[in-house]
Amino acid sequence: MKRDRTSGLRVGAHTVTLHRQDKELLPAGPGANGGPDLTKGDLVAYYREIAPHMLPHLRDRPLMLERLPDGLDGERIMQKNVPAYFPDWIHRFEVAKEGGTVLHALCDDTATLVYLADQAAVTLHRWQSRAPHVDRPDRLVFDLDPPGEDDFEAVRSAARLVHGLLDEVGLASGVMTTGSRGLHVVAVLRGRQTFDEVRDFAKDAADTLAAAHPDDLTTAQRKEDRGERLYLDVQRNGYAQTAVVPYTVRARPGGPVATPLAWSQLDDPDLTARSWTVDNALDQARTDPWAGLARRGRAIGPAARKLAGLRES
Repeated sequence: MKRDRTSGLRVGAHTVTLHRQDKELLPAGPGANGGPDLTKGDLVAYYREIAPHMLPHLRDRPLMLERLPDGLDGERIMQKNVPAYFPDWIHRFEVAKEGGTVLHALCDDTATLVYLADQAAVTLHRWQSRAPHVDRPDRLVFDLDPPGEDDFEAVRSAARLVHGLLDEVGLASGVMTTGSRGLHVVAVLRGRQTFDEVRDFAKDAADTLAAAHPDDLTTAQRKEDRGERLYLDVQRNGYAQTAVVPYTVRARPGGPVATPLAWSQLDDPDLTARSWTVDNALDQARTDPWAGLARRGRAIGPAARKLAGLRES
């Protein structure tokens, strides 16, 4: 019988037991020229190092964990409920769902982040609200994926349009690569309105942009109705919906990372959704591209009124 190799790692006030750090989770990316695969130990090391930059985006937010215990070719577990075996020191928060409740993990410190990595939680997905006020979102997300695999220019253009409209109605926003195919534009809010109010605003904003750029943008949910237009996806703004956390690793070869950008970085002709990986995301994080953004949250009400005025003019 193969023995499970374990070791203890002291992280802050806690000792995290690590298991099988040589376990391969993600294959090397394109162009690796035979380079090493990403192991669980690599994932733990990355999350421990990126923690100071990632934790502000995680604290108090219910999480969904995307776990790959047997690597990319094995079962993919989308886990919401906290298992009974999680340590007591990991914070939890119970939220209501239809017919019951869900007990979500919260990631409020580096030890928790390291523990989740050891559980092969490759990708962390967060709510747009914080405990205990989980019914009041303080983030709004536009998810922009290219209409075709190689059409990142369409995503870049759409992100600029979303940014311009949000700025016009008084909402500050940041842009980030998803580490997958496209970009997220994330607006910061004060957390005073309900999910329904925020989602209605997001839908109205998307409709406004699609009406102004009908050849390039659409809000049609059915793929067959979109043609070659980019879909302005605002579905992540509903209650219990999630979006990938800034600086999280994506379950793809090479370990691409969802990475915040400065708006000026959209002008880089070499930019792609997977420009950063576990090997270089820390360098980008150290530039603090979203510096001060979280403190610029505004209420949706005034923005919604300004948007209504634009739609009527």
